[in-house]
Amino acid sequence: MSINKLKSLATVVAALGAVLAAPAHAGKTLDAIKARGQVICGVNTGLAGFSAADSNGKWTGLDVDICRAVAAAVLGDGEKVKYVPLNAQARFTALQSGEIDVLSRNTTFSLTRDASLGLSITAPTYYDGQGFMVPVKSKIKSAKQLKGQTVCVQSGTTTEKNLTDYSKAAGLNIKPVVFEKVEAATGAYFAGRCVAYTTDASGLASVRNKEAKNPDDHVILPELISKEPLGPMVRRGDDEWTAIVKWTVYGLLEAEEYGVTAANVDDLKANSKDPVVGRLLGSTEDTGKLLGLDKEWLARAVKTTGNYGEIFERNVGPKTAIKLPRGLNNLWSKGGVQYAPPVR
Repeated sequence: MSINKLKSLATVVAALGAVLAAPAHAGKTLDAIKARGQVICGVNTGLAGFSAADSNGKWTGLDVDICRAVAAAVLGDGEKVKYVPLNAQARFTALQSGEIDVLSRNTTFSLTRDASLGLSITAPTYYDGQGFMVPVKSKIKSAKQLKGQTVCVQSGTTTEKNLTDYSKAAGLNIKPVVFEKVEAATGAYFAGRCVAYTTDASGLASVRNKEAKNPDDHVILPELISKEPLGPMVRRGDDEWTAIVKWTVYGLLEAEEYGVTAANVDDLKANSKDPVVGRLLGSTEDTGKLLGLDKEWLARAVKTTGNYGEIFERNVGPKTAIKLPRGLNNLWSKGGVQYAPPVR
């Protein structure tokens, strides 16, 4: 190769390196968030453990904490969030129209939602599956015993289609009783209008704890009839904002993997010799510039909500009223499927 060609190649390589190392542009969504000083987050109207408001209007839950972590990363304050409660029918329209910045509302990732709604999926925050709840007195032990029975279900959800598919595939001739609002569906079940109620297993646990007069009078059947990876969604067309939400989730997971918690984040930021921890917390490397953020974006997120494991245990774990096991949502290194690409 001639000297001139070598020089030309070197110039191209140098230019490419400069592009790859350049800070990311903030993106229009982040610009709007910074201008208003608030992240607008779409959440469930009320699903204990995931997103629910108390009598004082304070929102808590796993999905809520994801919003708080994002706000801490981009605005420096996890309380700078406006929560917009949305039912299943309104959630996608609210995101498409720009009413909200991010939808963090127990929403299943699927091909149709990813490819045809003008939305982008980010990262799963809860791996779930659809199940059934029945009264203990029904003596039903398996979903296969629901042949010809009535099942309450909410319309406009993957749950409704999954029920129909399962009934057809298993030859059960289940009779769906469909309601537009989840409150109507659960109310009908507890009033005895349906033999069973179906939704994601996490939702069943939440509803049983919150709405049953005696939670022990109801049992969640062992079968799961679908895969329901739940997580935040954003509008398509703003890759910078998609990356911020996605990598905030991944960062919370990697923080758990490396033992970074809300309690020790400041100490580790100042004293840790682990190169991965230094990179996560911005003490040795600046990953924030690649997202249009500062170098301590993830440190703030973890300090605000704790790592993913802390978020899970506080909101829905075995010691809460919801009593969900980590199961699939444990780290990949502990028998689960939560696996974050490296923050580097």
